[in-house]
Formats: sequence, C-alpha cells, structure tokens
Amino acid sequence: MSEHQTEQDGARTQLTEYLARNGMKQTRQREAILESFLGVSGHITSENLYEYVRAQYPDIGAATVYRALKLFCDAGLAHALHFQDGVTLYEHEGHHHDHLICVGCGEIVEFECDDIEDFQLRIARDHGYRLTKHRHHLYGYCAKCQSSGTDRK
Repeated sequence: MSEHQTEQDGARTQLTEYLARNGMKQTRQREAILESFLGVSGHITSENLYEYVRAQYPDIGAATVYRALKLFCDAGLAHALHFQDGVTLYEHEGHHHDHLICVGCGEIVEFECDDIEDFQLRIARDHGYRLTKHRHHLYGYCAKCQSSGTDRK
C-alpha cells in the first residue's frame, strides 16, 4: 500500500470518527470532497478546490465544498491560513512545518527548523506551559518583491 493511500485511509477514518462523535452523517459529497482535497498538494483556496471537485463531480456545489473544508478543519484534517487580503488557503494537517509568507506577491515557503522548535518548547516550559500545538508564520517580502521595489510601495 502506498504512503498516499495510507494517508487517505487514515483521513477517511479520522473523518468518520469525528462525524460519529458529533452525531453527523457521512455523505457521498463529503467523501468526494475529501478525496479531492487529499489529492492536492500544498495550499489551495476553497474556490480552487471547488473547481477541482466540480470537474469530477459536477453535482457538488461551491457551498458544499466550503462547508466540507470547515468540517475538515474542525476534524483536524485541514488547516486554514487566513491572510490580510481576505484570502484563505487550506492545507492538509499532519506533517508539521512553518511558513514564510510574502506580503507583496503572496508566495508561501514552507520550512522546518529544529532550533526554532526547540526554542519554542524552552520558552513554553520557562513560562509553565505544555504546548499542544502551534503555528508559526513569518511575514515579509521575498527576494523577487525586494528586487522589483514592491517592498517600498
């Protein structure tokens, strides 16, 4: 069984368990949207996911996709990244990483840094916290926007 198939199976199980705990029904539409969402790598808007879903399942509407994404976030399958310009991007939950986000062009760079992770744990411990999760987003201007002067507008 491939790693992707294992991820999909785990996500389906997680969604099924979340729905059962919350008295909600598993629907064909939710399964189709989850399959489509898991087939996308990186970040995606609800509109882009809707276009992707609609190509395979023309009977599923935009509102259903949007509600399913919110449900996936509530179930711990997805994470929403909200930006100042009102755009929300969604990504799979799971592998931890942080983000560099260009406020000029919107480029997102995912990165991992053990030193940052260690420092965060030490800060939490020094303040008497036990971390359960965190998000780290660094905002600035990418090299392309700096060279084009976008960072001076």
